[in-house]
Amino acid sequence: MMSKRLTVPVLVLYLVLAMLPIYWMLNMAFKTNQEITGALTLVPANLTFDNFKTIFTDESWYGGYINSLIYVGINMTLSVLVALPAAYAFSRYSFVGDKHLFFWLLTNRMTPPAVFLLPFFQLYSTVGLMDTHIAVALAHMVFNVPLAVWILEGFMSGIPKEIDETAYIDGYSFPAFFIKIFLPMIKAGVGVTAFFCFMFSWVELLLARTLTSVNAKPIAATMTRTVSAAGMDWGVLAAAGALTIVPGALVIWFVRHYIAKGFAMGRV
Repeated sequence: MMSKRLTVPVLVLYLVLAMLPIYWMLNMAFKTNQEITGALTLVPANLTFDNFKTIFTDESWYGGYINSLIYVGINMTLSVLVALPAAYAFSRYSFVGDKHLFFWLLTNRMTPPAVFLLPFFQLYSTVGLMDTHIAVALAHMVFNVPLAVWILEGFMSGIPKEIDETAYIDGYSFPAFFIKIFLPMIKAGVGVTAFFCFMFSWVELLLARTLTSVNAKPIAATMTRTVSAAGMDWGVLAAAGALTIVPGALVIWFVRHYIAKGFAMGRV
């Protein structure tokens, strides 16, 4: 009985602690720098939208969001397309070294991005891919493809192999079977996979910052360069942070049912 009485207060406390940083960032986004660095206030004394106006009118700011969305979209699409056939092979076929190959894929996901930084930098400098969207997207695939294969393989293994055999007997070619029959059955897995690929690529900073300079510089890199002769522009930085949350929140909203199903299946 005592534990049930404590459940609600503990959950409320958790929500307050979880939402406090977001609230404080929004609070700062509507303040001037003078008010932010002055006395502590729980709500803006002089509400201002100048910080958001700066982001939407300055190309160095809104261009960062556009660049991030471009390479994140490319990475998410390519990662899912590459992982689908690989996951199908792992879920349907047994071959020599399949477990070792699967483990090797996962070890790539465990490796810190800094390990691949120098090889990517030298390779892209040689082939002329530096400061391009595809450069960051391909670099992020090293980490997203193993995760995508692992998630999709779990969903595919839950589908009986008899469905494949029945489709072949009915005259379906493999591409037709995969697209028309198999893919709709694992759409929850595709949604979960796309979500995790999006989140890693959206928040990753080291590779994105190092492999870009001007043309493809993401918003995360822009936010780390807000120091000027006048000091840190706290208000604009807070507004940028608030807007950075929006794409992730939208993705979570659209795939929330798929994520719940992924947790229920024990693969996420």
